[in-house]
Amino acid sequence: MSLLVNVSAVAIGGRGVLIEGPPGSGKSSLALALIDRGAKLIGDDGLTLARSGERLVASAPPNVEGLLEVRNVGLLSYPVAQAAPLCLILRLDPEAPRFVDAAEWVAIEGVTLPLIRLWPDSPALPLRAEAALRCWGLDA
Repeated sequence: MSLLVNVSAVAIGGRGVLIEGPPGSGKSSLALALIDRGAKLIGDDGLTLARSGERLVASAPPNVEGLLEVRNVGLLSYPVAQAAPLCLILRLDPEAPRFVDAAEWVAIEGVTLPLIRLWPDSPALPLRAEAALRCWGLDA
C-alpha cells in the first residue's frame, strides 16, 4: 500500500481517474467540474493506492475522505466513491500535445496504467477528461 500526495481522483461510472499535475495546476478544479457532471470524489490532495490482483485501487486516507479544496471558497464535503480501480491517469500539462495517437503508459506499484496529458487552461477540460476516459481508459 502506498500514499500519493498532490493528486486528486474521481470515479466516473466506477472507473477511477487519477488527476496529477504541479501545485496550482487545477487538479481540484477538474475534480470539482467532473463531480458537477456526475463523478464521485475518491480523494483530493492525497490518495491511498493498494494493489488488488492486476489492478490498482484508489481510496482516500481517512483524514481527508470526502473533502475537496475549492480554491477561494474552502474545504468542502462531497459524497465519495469508497474505492475504485484506477483506469486512467490524467496529467495536467501546459505542454500537452495537441493530438495523440496513443496513450502513454506509466507503472505504479507494478501496475501499468494509460496516461493522457491535458492542457489545463481549457474551458472544455472536464469534457476532454471524459473523452480521454472513453478513448484510452481501461475497463473497470
